Amino acid sequence: MAARRAVVRWAWRLFRREWRQQALVLALLTLAVTATVFGLGAVANAPASPAAVFGNADYRVGLPGSTSDLAALRASYPAAEIIEHRKVTVRGLATALDVRGQAPDGPLGKPKLRLTDGRYPSGPGEVALTARVARLLGLHVGSAWRPSGTSWTVVGLVENPLDLLDTFALVQPGLPGPVDRVEILVKATGAQFAAVHRPDGSTVDFRGAGDVNAGPQAVLILATVGLLFVGLLAAAGFTVLAQRRQRALGMLGAVGARQRHLRLVTQANGALVGAVAAVVGGGLGLLIWFAAATRLEGLVEHRIDRFDVPWTEVVIALLLAFLTAVLAAWWPARGVARVPIVAALSDRPPRPRPAHRFAVAGVVLTAAGLALLVASKHSRPFLIVGGILATAVGMLLLAPLGVAALAAVARICPVGPRLALRDLARYRARSGAALAAISLGTGIAAAVVIGAGAAQAAGEAPPTTGNLPPDQLIVWLSPERISGPVPTLSAEDLRNTQAGVQSVADGLHARWTLPLVGALSPKAQPMGGASGVDGKPVAVLGIPEPGDGGHTRYNGDTMIPLLVATPALLQRYGIDPASIDPAAEVLTARTDLSRYDLLTGAERPHKWQPAVQRVTLPVYTSEPIVLLTDHGMRSLGLDPITVGWLIQAPAALTPAQVDKATTTAIATGLSVETRPVLADMARLRAIATGIGVAVALGVLAMTVGLIRGEGARDLRTLTANGAGGGTRRILVAATAAALGGLGALLGVTGAYAAQIAWYVHQLHWLAEVPLMNLAGLVVGLPLVAAVGGWLLGGRAPSAIARTPL
Repeated sequence: MAARRAVVRWAWRLFRREWRQQALVLALLTLAVTATVFGLGAVANAPASPAAVFGNADYRVGLPGSTSDLAALRASYPAAEIIEHRKVTVRGLATALDVRGQAPDGPLGKPKLRLTDGRYPSGPGEVALTARVARLLGLHVGSAWRPSGTSWTVVGLVENPLDLLDTFALVQPGLPGPVDRVEILVKATGAQFAAVHRPDGSTVDFRGAGDVNAGPQAVLILATVGLLFVGLLAAAGFTVLAQRRQRALGMLGAVGARQRHLRLVTQANGALVGAVAAVVGGGLGLLIWFAAATRLEGLVEHRIDRFDVPWTEVVIALLLAFLTAVLAAWWPARGVARVPIVAALSDRPPRPRPAHRFAVAGVVLTAAGLALLVASKHSRPFLIVGGILATAVGMLLLAPLGVAALAAVARICPVGPRLALRDLARYRARSGAALAAISLGTGIAAAVVIGAGAAQAAGEAPPTTGNLPPDQLIVWLSPERISGPVPTLSAEDLRNTQAGVQSVADGLHARWTLPLVGALSPKAQPMGGASGVDGKPVAVLGIPEPGDGGHTRYNGDTMIPLLVATPALLQRYGIDPASIDPAAEVLTARTDLSRYDLLTGAERPHKWQPAVQRVTLPVYTSEPIVLLTDHGMRSLGLDPITVGWLIQAPAALTPAQVDKATTTAIATGLSVETRPVLADMARLRAIATGIGVAVALGVLAMTVGLIRGEGARDLRTLTANGAGGGTRRILVAATAAALGGLGALLGVTGAYAAQIAWYVHQLHWLAEVPLMNLAGLVVGLPLVAAVGGWLLGGRAPSAIARTPL
C-alpha cells in the first residue's frame, strides 16, 4: 500500500509538471466528450414529435363537417377537444389554406399552437396567420384579409412549434358557415376509446409506440460511436505518453517496482485525465448546445427547448467517458510495464506487432457488422447497435495494416517523406490509434453526408407518382387550378400575364415553359369561384359519388384535367402528329376512362365514352395525362382557352425557390402549384463535411504534434547533418498528409459499406453520389493537413539542443 501511495503521488506530480503534454490528451478527450454531449442533445431533439399531430392526446378522430351531436361524442370520452377545419381557396396559393377553429388554451391541442406576434383571436372577424402565409399574402398584424368574400382582421402571427411547415389560419372555435372536417383529440385508454361508438365515415389515428423509441435509439447509437471515438483518442494519447515515460518507468522498475506499480502510473494518469475531460467536455458540450439549438430549428423544422436534453443519457455518457479513459490507459500501461528494464532504459521503440493479425480480425468483424445491419431491417435496436459497433471496430482494426503499407510506399519517396512514413510504421501502436481516430471522425461525417442524400431521395420517391415531379411547377390562371372558373383574358391582359409567367421562369432559370390549353364550352355559365374570381369552368373528368339528398357530387381531388393536344405539347412529349388516329378523340396513357363523367359546366354531366388512343404521357395528376384531339374538340363543340403554364426547372425546387415563385405569381394575380418540397439536404451535407474535416484536423494537429515530438532524437541527427527548417516542414507535412489521406479513405469506405448494408433493399436511394462532399474529405483533408503542417512545422524544438537525462 505504501508503494501504491508513492506511485499515485508521483503520477499526480507528473500530471501537474507535464501539463503541456497532458493538455494535448486532455484536449483530445474534451473534444470527444463535447461532441458526444452536443450530439446527444441534437439527436434527441431532431426527430419530429408525435405531439405535432396529437398534442397531448392519444387518439385523433376525423369526422365529416356535417356530423351532428359532436358535444355528446366529446362528452363520451374522458378527455377530448374539438378542432374545426375549413379549406379556403386563396389567390396565389394553388393548395387551399386550412382555416382552423381551435381554442388556444385547449387541454389537448395546446402544444400545437404558439403565438409569435400580436395576440390570439378573441372574437368573430379576427384571425391569426402563420408567418409564411402572412409573408406570401403581404399581410401583417392589423391588416384586413378577405378570402371568399369574408373579411377577417389579422390580430396575430402563430405557428405549430412542433411542425414549422404546418401552414394554417387560426380563428375562434365555432367557424361561421359550413365546416369541411372536424378533428377530435382524445386522451383515453384503449378500452375507454373502443367503448365509444363513432359515426360512419370517421377516421382514427393513434399515437404509435414506435414514435417514442425513435429518439432513444438514435441517442444510443450516437453514444456508442462517440464513446468508441473517445477510447481511440485516449488510447493514442496514452500510448505516446507511456512511451515517453519509458526510461523513467525503467528506472522505477530498477529500484524494485513491480508490474502492477508500473501499470498504476499510467492508469492513475488516465483517471485524472478522464475526470477533468468529462467535467470540462460536458460543460462545453452543453454550452455549445444551448447556443446552437436555435439554429438547428431551421434544419429540423420544429422548435427546440434547449433544456429538453436527455440528462440521464448525458450523465451516463460522462461516466462512461471517464471509464473509457481509464480503460484506454490500461492497454498502454500493460504494454509499457512488460518492457524489460534494460530495454526500457535504452529507450528503444517497441517492436511492432504483425499487422495481418489485426487485419484478419478487422475483416471478420466488418463482415459480421454489415450482416447485422442487413438483418436489423431498420427495426431491431440491438442488431443496429451491434452492427454499427462491429463495423466501426472492424474498419478500425484495418488501420495498422494501412500504417504498415506506408512503409512500402516510403521506398519510392524522397528522403523527407520517406523518414516520416517509416517513422509512422516504426511506431505503429500510436500511429494506428491516431489513424483509427481520424478514420472514425471522417467516417461519421461521410455517413451523415451519404445518409442525407439517401433521405432526400427517399423523400422524393416514388419518382412517378404525385401531382408533379420535384423539378416542375405549374402557374395557373385560376386559384382553384383547373377545377375552378378560368378568367377570360383580353389580348393585353394575356401579354401581362405571360410577362409574369416569364418572370417566374427567369427566377428559376427554367429550361422551358409550356402553355397548357384547356377546353371551354361556349354554353358554359359564368360563375364565381371560392376565391372570388369570375370566369367560366373548363371541361374536366370527374368520378360520380353519392351525396346528401340523393344528389351526385364530384370530388375535386379525383378530377382529371382535360387539356388540348397542341403542337407544342405533342412535340414536348415526343408524340408525332402523323401517328394520331383521325377518329381518336382522346390521347391518354390510362387504360380505362369508363368511371368518369364529362363535366363542361354547360349541361348536366353525362357518361362519355370517347374513342381513345393509347400514347405515352406522364402519370402525375396535374400534368397533361388526358389530351383532347382536334376531332374530340369538334365533336364536343369546345373552344380552346389558356389555363396555365408548365415550367421545367433545372433541378429539384427548394423551399426558397417555391416562395420566390409564389410571391412573383401573386403580384401578377396568378397561382403556383408545386410538389410538396422537403427540407434541402445540401446545407446539412455541407455542415457535416465541414465538421468532419474540422474534427479530423484537430485530431491530426494534436496527434502529429505528439508523434513528431517523439522524433527529437532523429531531428538532432538531421540537424547535425545540416538539415534546416525545410526538412522539418517536410516531415510534419508528410506525416499529416499520410494520416489524413489514409484515415479519410478508410472512413469513407467504411461509411459507404455501412450505408449499402442499411439501404440494401433501396439501393437506388444511394444512386446519387455526393462527389463534392466526399472529395472534400478524401482530397481536401490531406491537402489542408499538408499545408498546415508545412506552415507550422518549421520552428526548431528547444529539445534539440539538450541531451535527455
